[in-house]
Amino acid sequence: MEAYLGVDVGSISTKGVVVTKDYKVIAKTYLRTKGKPVEAIKELLKELQKRSNNTKIIGAGTTGSARRLAGVMIGADVVKNEIIAHALASSHFHPDIRTIIEIGGQDSKIIILRDGIPIDFAMNNVCAAGTGSFLEHQATRLGIPIEEFGHFALNAKTGVTIAGRCTVFAESDMVHKAQLGISTEDIIRGLCDAIVRNYLNTVAKGKEIQPLILFQGGVAANVGVKSAFERALEKEVTIPEHFLVMGAIGAAMLAHEYIESNNKTKFTGFETADINFLIKTFECKDCPNSCEVIETFKQEKIIDRYGDRCGKWSEEVA
Repeated sequence: MEAYLGVDVGSISTKGVVVTKDYKVIAKTYLRTKGKPVEAIKELLKELQKRSNNTKIIGAGTTGSARRLAGVMIGADVVKNEIIAHALASSHFHPDIRTIIEIGGQDSKIIILRDGIPIDFAMNNVCAAGTGSFLEHQATRLGIPIEEFGHFALNAKTGVTIAGRCTVFAESDMVHKAQLGISTEDIIRGLCDAIVRNYLNTVAKGKEIQPLILFQGGVAANVGVKSAFERALEKEVTIPEHFLVMGAIGAAMLAHEYIESNNKTKFTGFETADINFLIKTFECKDCPNSCEVIETFKQEKIIDRYGDRCGKWSEEVA
């Protein structure tokens, strides 16, 4: 069977899918990046190869914050940002979609679509308040498995206000409420409400949120946050089947579009998982810009270089 590979590498998680020509997902994998994207990408390729039964890959695409690194490692045909990838995949599975709420490990975004076309978006990648990493930290602090964290919110008897604009203040407020004797369930519901309030007042401020509303990213697995969104918006929020890997699916779909026009893939194969890659940086002193140049080596041979504003170093590799 011929299929397409999509890879989405973020700061917290690395996702990958193998899809058929009609975009049926035949393999998907979700891994923790753990601050080592090169190793995570290689492990992802190994897992996808096992789960897809050595399906022939005829096109590959990458997205996410480390999309360029992933692209040069696997020989991607297409390297695109998350907005395009999420919008394309979401509108394929849900043609009536008008709003995408996406909350990942360390960032949040909103995408507004009309007739399947993204017309507006916003991102928050400066503060971790309300993201997956913050929720996991609170779950660990309370001794609750992250998979069960949201269910505690659904069992709350009453609402309680938690400061949500800052991770430090939110945690301090949660501790204070616990010392007052307020139940863990009520505090977690208050935290979920605070996350949604913060998202709507920052990321989604000024955006026209209309149904169909899709909730994607790792935090979409938290039923407490989903419930909080529905209370705040007074609208139904839908969690799609592939909410964890929608960006990767979009990257695979973009690869399909590329191959239809160009016919031949640059994908280097699943064997990439066994190749040594090394990332180095240096500061160029040739002008006052002092650019930090990033170099990627494959088997000790340089394959990518970027970060220089003038193009002096990157043009040597291109």
